[in-house]
Amino acid sequence: MAKKDLNAEFNAMRPSDMVQLITRCMEVDRPCMIWGPPGIGKSDIIAQIGAAQNRPVIDMRLLLMEPTDIKGIPYYNPESKEMRWAAPSELPKEGSGMDNAILFLDEINAAAQSVQAAAYQLILNRRVGEYELPDGVSIVAAGNRETDKAVTFRMPSALANRFVHFEMKENFEDWQDWAIKNRVSADVIGFLTAHSNYLFDFDPRKSGKAFATPRSWTFVGELLDDNLSERLNQAMVAGTVGLGLAGEFMQHVRLKGKLPDPRDILEGKVTKLPKDKEVDVSAKYSLVIGMCYVLEQMQDEYKADKKKSDKDWDKVTDTFLTFMMATGHFTKEMVIMGAVVALRKYAIEFNSETATFTKFYKEYQKWIVSTS
Repeated sequence: MAKKDLNAEFNAMRPSDMVQLITRCMEVDRPCMIWGPPGIGKSDIIAQIGAAQNRPVIDMRLLLMEPTDIKGIPYYNPESKEMRWAAPSELPKEGSGMDNAILFLDEINAAAQSVQAAAYQLILNRRVGEYELPDGVSIVAAGNRETDKAVTFRMPSALANRFVHFEMKENFEDWQDWAIKNRVSADVIGFLTAHSNYLFDFDPRKSGKAFATPRSWTFVGELLDDNLSERLNQAMVAGTVGLGLAGEFMQHVRLKGKLPDPRDILEGKVTKLPKDKEVDVSAKYSLVIGMCYVLEQMQDEYKADKKKSDKDWDKVTDTFLTFMMATGHFTKEMVIMGAVVALRKYAIEFNSETATFTKFYKEYQKWIVSTS
């Protein structure tokens, strides 16, 4: 039996692993450094940790800074007749409400070495000039790898040795979970669920300006506009993830357009999907996500409307489950995905005593329970 290659396993970590690793470093007050290609969500990881711990995040882009932005500016104090240092306003101060912040030093290895030297003092001694970091502040840094062909300066070994180093890689399951929670465009999620290899398409050897990353796919969802022509929408997508993927994605959008509106389905106005052989898997995945989005919106609407009863809401959820289970509508994987999103991601309230829910639970329970 071949030995397990531990070096390969730990070469780069997925985002969900990174959250645990960074959190542990913070617990023991050890600065850490995240390495990875552009657009995979390094800064988003820190934002997630900050939100989970109810801590502010101070994002300092060192590439844009001068040494004085960290060290401060010297001035003459006429009372003490000494040169003193005016600390930068961005750095957290004791008693300011930011004294438990996460200090995120982004693009640290893209900064000039003079800026890195100022950061080194802050990281090594937790102070620079007359300024001292509050005890509750955690330090995390991030940067692109030299192989990414980004603007980088070699990090001095003394500075590098102050960090615990982790390399981060993209992971579709982690991105999908994040995208659903943050309501990224259902068109984008559906397309990438069917083509997960398209999530990240960065190659530093290529000369193209636009390329696919988790960040740029989020941009695609924000930029699509029904008021623009298909030609202009495609140009928008091409300028975000590249020309090749833009053509495939717009074909997906065209096919998705042949499917009914999710709200019409949930309101019972549409009970069947059109029998169109051209409608592919990705379009149906988008419809499932879109139905879950609208179901969450409708749950909020029904709770706010005092004229609506529990039976009215049961009718909506039964319509959702009936449509999902209908023969010829969706594959088993799609039904399970829709149930997991509705039940776990959005905490949709289903009445377990209805006949429709009982039927659904009997047929799909074992798959939903086994799905993380």
